[in-house]
Amino acid sequence: EVRLVESGGGMVQPGGSLRLSCVASGFAFSNWDMSWVRQAPGKGPEWVSSIGFGGGSIYYADSVKGRFTISRDNAKNTLYLQMNSLKPEDTALYLCALGQGRVGGLPPNQYWGQGTQVTVSS
Repeated sequence: EVRLVESGGGMVQPGGSLRLSCVASGFAFSNWDMSWVRQAPGKGPEWVSSIGFGGGSIYYADSVKGRFTISRDNAKNTLYLQMNSLKPEDTALYLCALGQGRVGGLPPNQYWGQGTQVTVSS
């Protein structure tokens, strides 16, 4: 039922930028908080950022604060993550998820997308 499709990943040099998109379907997108989660090879998932259903209540992990910006367009059922000043440590599979994920644990895996790969390397 729930479908989340991410796009926009790629390979960039340190200091570069990327904008990720997540197109949602199968649920009332505008009624739900949304989040971004990332997973690096050999590591567990890390919560990155979340946004309230109306575009408020925005939070970021300390590791990305000041560099990443989360936003959403409810008319397009789309969630975004603008990533600037990218670092090699940002290399990971980035997944869109239904729910805020900041407290109470990450959303169940069934509410994550398939992910888009971001690789930051010289």
